[in-house]
Amino acid sequence: MTASILPLSAARGLRSAPFTARFGMAVIALYVAVALCAPLIAPYGETEIVDAEFMPWSAEYLLGTDNLGRDMLSRIIYGARNTVGIAVATTVLAFLAGAALGILAALRGGWVDQLLSRLVDVLMAIPSLIFKLLLLTIFGTSVLSVVLIIALVDSTRVFRLARAVSMNIVVMDYIEAARLRGDGTWRLITREILPNAAAPLAAEFGLRFCFVFLAISALSFLGLGIQPPTADWGSMVRDNASLISFGDITPLIPATAIALLTIGVNFVVDWMLHRASGLKD
Repeated sequence: MTASILPLSAARGLRSAPFTARFGMAVIALYVAVALCAPLIAPYGETEIVDAEFMPWSAEYLLGTDNLGRDMLSRIIYGARNTVGIAVATTVLAFLAGAALGILAALRGGWVDQLLSRLVDVLMAIPSLIFKLLLLTIFGTSVLSVVLIIALVDSTRVFRLARAVSMNIVVMDYIEAARLRGDGTWRLITREILPNAAAPLAAEFGLRFCFVFLAISALSFLGLGIQPPTADWGSMVRDNASLISFGDITPLIPATAIALLTIGVNFVVDWMLHRASGLKD
């Protein structure tokens, strides 16, 4: 009975979603499909040099070639896998660390809360972009370094929200009843706090993904993000920016791909927040 009700309620929720939310979900689904099927739909390899540099759009090269003679369409398709995949991994890592520590700080209180909160305050006092650039300069620009550094910086934002939401939950009577019942920290978090904090945390995950996605693209544009020859939309804008001077809009295509995904995710997050608020209009 439960298995049949859940898909029905989900389908009913999708039918009641506004056009903007449906558009956002369609965009996300398209990007996921392209990322998963990149080797199947890309006409050429990710790093394959197919012709001379900056070849114009044609039937053979639908979006021309880049500054090294690689097919732009293939690079954009593979860029969906690399840029979006790394952004998702970074967001998940930042969210797991920030949310877990934020809930723990609210639940335990005392010196644990003070220690974690003051450490987060120190990290947040440094402008995030400058902090990321500094750490990348020190530890290098490998994919692992990019993921860990961005996750570290963005986990502080997740910590603040998770702690604020949890502070309003841990003072409730059912938390006190669970403590008197003998529930441990893990059970309190998973059974009592997380279900009641799911809506704001889910919305924060969507917004945090947008910030991480834009941060990775910005760092790649500056040359400190995902490194060549890996296809990445931020570095593709930088490598082909000179075409703008000749009236060629090719560099705007990866920039549009970045903007479109960001807008789509924001549409879905707005709809989720609206549903969680209980408002009808």
